[in-house]
Amino acid sequence: MQDNAFEHFLDEGLIEKVIRPIKSGKEASVYLVRANPRTTGETLAALKVFHPPDRRAFRDEGIYRDGEFIKPRRVRVAVEKRTTFGKVVAAAIWVDREWESLKTLSAAGANVPKPITRSDRGLLMTYIGDEDDAAPQLRSYRPDPDEAEELLRQVIRNVELFLYRNVIHGDLSPYNILVWDGQVTIIDLPQAVDPRKNRHARALLERDLHRVCEHFERFGVRRSAAELTADLWTAWEFADLVPEELRGLV
Repeated sequence: MQDNAFEHFLDEGLIEKVIRPIKSGKEASVYLVRANPRTTGETLAALKVFHPPDRRAFRDEGIYRDGEFIKPRRVRVAVEKRTTFGKVVAAAIWVDREWESLKTLSAAGANVPKPITRSDRGLLMTYIGDEDDAAPQLRSYRPDPDEAEELLRQVIRNVELFLYRNVIHGDLSPYNILVWDGQVTIIDLPQAVDPRKNRHARALLERDLHRVCEHFERFGVRRSAAELTADLWTAWEFADLVPEELRGLV
C-alpha cells in the first residue's frame, strides 16, 4: 500500500486486513477488506480510498458545484483557481458529498452500499459480492430479456427514490451499477447534485437515464429517457402534493 489511507481503519479496529483491490480509478480505488464484526457488524466490507489531491485527475466540477456556496472567500477563491490548497478543499468536498449521499439514500431504502464509517480520505461501506467475486458491473452483465426488464425497473425505481430525497447521481452509467443475486446496487456518488440548488440538475437526470436506457436497448428493453425525465421531474416538482405512501412507485 503506497500511503497511510488504511491506518485509520486498522488503528480504530474497524478492519482486520486488506484482502485485495476491487477497482481502481482516476480519483479513488476500492478494496475488499476483512471487517471487524464487533465494530462494524460486517465480516467483509468495501473500503473506498480517494487518491491524494496531487495524484487525482480532477474533472471540471463546475457543473456539479453549481448552486453550492463556500462562505469563506479565501477558500472559495482557492477552489475556483484550483490552487494546491483549493484542490485539498475540493477533494474533501468530494468525499463529504459521497458520504452524505450514501447516508441519505441508505436511510431511504435505496439500493446503495450502506455507509459504515469514514476518514478524511476513505469510506467504509457494505460490500456487494462474496469473498471470491465482487458483484459485476452492469456493463459486463448479460441478462436475458425478462431479467433485463426487471433490472431496468429497479434502476428507474432507484433514480426516482433518489430524486424524492433530493439527490441526482449525476454520472450514472453501466459502470457504476452492480448486479448481484438479481438486485442492482448503485455506487460512486461523489458528484451527486441537489436538484433544489443545481441549475443543471434536470439535464444531469436526463443524461443519467439516457445512458441507462441506451444500455438496456441492447437487450430488447426500450424506454424513452426523455419521457422518463419529464415524468420524474414533474412528480418531483409536485412532490409535496403527493402522499408519502404513493411516492416513488414505478
